[in-house]
Amino acid sequence: MLKVFLVEDEVVMREGIKNNINWEQEGFSFVGEASDGELAYPLIQKTQPDILITDIKMPFMDGLELSRLVKQEFPDIKIIILSGYDEFDYAKEAISIGITDYLVKPISGAQLLEAVKKVGKKVEEEQQQKKFLETFEKERMENTQLARQNFFRNLVSGQKQVSALLKEGKEAGFDLAAKRYNIILFQVFAEDGVEGYSEELNAATRAIEEMTEQRPEVLMVELGVEGWAFVLKEGEDQSLSEIEDRLVESLKSVLSQSRSLTYFGGVGEPAERLSEMNRCFEEASRAFALRYLVKRNQIVRSTEALPGGSDEDMALSTLSAGRLDRRVVESFLKTGLKSEATHFVEEYFASLGEKNIKSLMFRQYVTMDTYFAAAGMLEKLGCEPGILVERCGDFQKQPDVFSSVESTEQYLKKVLETAIELREGMSRKKYSSLLKNARDYIEQNFDNEDISLNTVAASVNLSPNHFSTIFSQETGQTFIEYLTHVRMEKAKELLRGTTMKTAEIAFAVGYKDPHYFSYLFKKTQECTPREFRSRV
Repeated sequence: MLKVFLVEDEVVMREGIKNNINWEQEGFSFVGEASDGELAYPLIQKTQPDILITDIKMPFMDGLELSRLVKQEFPDIKIIILSGYDEFDYAKEAISIGITDYLVKPISGAQLLEAVKKVGKKVEEEQQQKKFLETFEKERMENTQLARQNFFRNLVSGQKQVSALLKEGKEAGFDLAAKRYNIILFQVFAEDGVEGYSEELNAATRAIEEMTEQRPEVLMVELGVEGWAFVLKEGEDQSLSEIEDRLVESLKSVLSQSRSLTYFGGVGEPAERLSEMNRCFEEASRAFALRYLVKRNQIVRSTEALPGGSDEDMALSTLSAGRLDRRVVESFLKTGLKSEATHFVEEYFASLGEKNIKSLMFRQYVTMDTYFAAAGMLEKLGCEPGILVERCGDFQKQPDVFSSVESTEQYLKKVLETAIELREGMSRKKYSSLLKNARDYIEQNFDNEDISLNTVAASVNLSPNHFSTIFSQETGQTFIEYLTHVRMEKAKELLRGTTMKTAEIAFAVGYKDPHYFSYLFKKTQECTPREFRSRV
């Protein structure tokens, strides 16, 4: 029901309006009254009515001053002015404030009710339109995110023609025409590597999204657990390096407000052609792989020297096992990608020192340490103990593994790639269970109007962006599409098997607005609820 609030200093008039109209029967809820604007204002703030009826001439605070305050704080509230002063100046000022209707006293209850119904219809139309726009925006955002992900994959694959990339870029909301381009890969980490839903991480994510949406020279692509990719293009009034510097500073500024979040970014090398973007991505990935080897809270280029790496001549007898921090390998095995294994091994070897890694004994030690880190992770995941030997071979029985630095690198890349492949296979099983829980949650709560991507994501302990990415990849539908499908199927069951009215069915499947329900039903089923019922 739409809420009505009345402000009138004449007691008889106020009581008459309040009591002589059966508000509930007419579809309204009478939520409050006051004798002047000063008393009314805090009550209006509390009740937030849809329609305010106010006299214009009152002590302490008149109707025009009250209307001005209300419109400033609650622009959606519709105001009907009652006045015994049929003067143009009052009407003119009322119009300038944004009054919906101006009625001259004396006025009958029937006339007032007619005016209130007319305004109420306008309120409902605006609410319906607002709801349409909100849902459209949710669908647009989810579809845009998917379009950006597909576009980015094609952009860095090196397989698509330039004309196709330009078209896909426009569909993703990014005009690619520019002199130069670059890519920054970026990831935010929760404290102590905690996975799952984090309100602080979600707040930082929203801040980064809002910040980049204001920059036409930057396209942000959500990569789920992998973080984000930022595609940068040189502008007419800004150089590419200036755009990079501004974005990096903005990212650091957003994350500096949090004590429990850390970040890392990798910057590619600029490309002058779209056909070179795969090389640009390769360089960004190389830099991004350093997040496992160096301290967090920095954004680096692939051309920068690796902190901790050196060509110093270090004797094996003085080499501490601390130089080989297994946590580095374990961290990569936990969250790294199969495609990053090559860069990781190369940078890992570089960090240990070129002269040290040339030692046969040292390479054997590194191989054993990496192998057992991978085997330990797989054992925790529930894999068979001998699966690495089966797929990669036993390095103790393969002398060629240590014949050169390159052959050792190749073997360790295979070990890491195999381990990550197995980890991802187990993750898919985990996601299968997670998505089942999400679907169960939707089945149990689809009739709740407040169900959203955020509430479902929180129910399975994932961030909204991560959940959205997984959900669309695994189901082939966006969250909104799936929820709407569930609701429409339930609605069809009720249309087939009950005599409930359309408005009752709308409410039963999670829509408080029957008009919006009918709109969605026709859009998705290509017929109205009434037409569907008549067919069955």
